[in-house]
Amino acid sequence: MAKKLEGCKVAMLAMDGFEEAELIEPKRALLEAGATVHVISKKPGFIQGFRHTDRGSTVTVDLTFDRASPDNYDAVVLPGGVVNGDAIRTLPEAQAFVRAFDSAHKPVAVICHGGWLPISAGIVKGHTMTSWPSLQDDLRNAGATWVDQEVVEDENFITSRKPDDIPAFNRTLIERLAQHGRAA
Repeated sequence: MAKKLEGCKVAMLAMDGFEEAELIEPKRALLEAGATVHVISKKPGFIQGFRHTDRGSTVTVDLTFDRASPDNYDAVVLPGGVVNGDAIRTLPEAQAFVRAFDSAHKPVAVICHGGWLPISAGIVKGHTMTSWPSLQDDLRNAGATWVDQEVVEDENFITSRKPDDIPAFNRTLIERLAQHGRAA
């Protein structure tokens, strides 16, 4: 049986402090669907995940921002984690990366505190989104409409609130990528 996402490439942007399930589970689902997935971060080597406040698994960094190009990917996934979300939002290269996806109308898939990066990149205005509830004021202040739903699709954005939403998030992302085929 052919894999749905064969030939599709997905970038996952994260730093130390990412919420483990929000990176590992979407990555696994995308790989099982046939996509190529690269974890992109500021530093090479490994990044440390967390299960809420407890130390979790480490993940290998495939590329650093200075070696990765948004043009080489069909979608970007932004996992949450308070520490990760707060750190990555301040990186100009991470902001530029997600801006490039938005400008090209490629999927920007965001879970939980991952929403801070598109807020700081200035690309949420006019979108309807969800997130971890504590980000709702940040999203509204940046011009987005916040809703409390398991998964929200609005143009090229796919957003979810928390680890419990990951199955719906994964289904929605994979279906979106499969419907549109490989973005050119």
